[in-house]
Amino acid sequence: MKYTLAALSIVLLLSGCAETWEGVKKDSSSIWTETKRTTNEVAQSTKEAIHEATE
Repeated sequence: MKYTLAALSIVLLLSGCAETWEGVKKDSSSIWTETKRTTNEVAQSTKEAIHEATE
């Protein structure tokens, strides 16, 4: 009985960790994509501001 409960606990723990890991990967991907997009927008705005200032 103890082994069954221990095995069940381990299975539930591992399945929870797997779902958490998938969530972390998804969130990290979203954050990285947003960071790249924002960085590109800022770089473009800076280039335009420098161009306007030097005209």
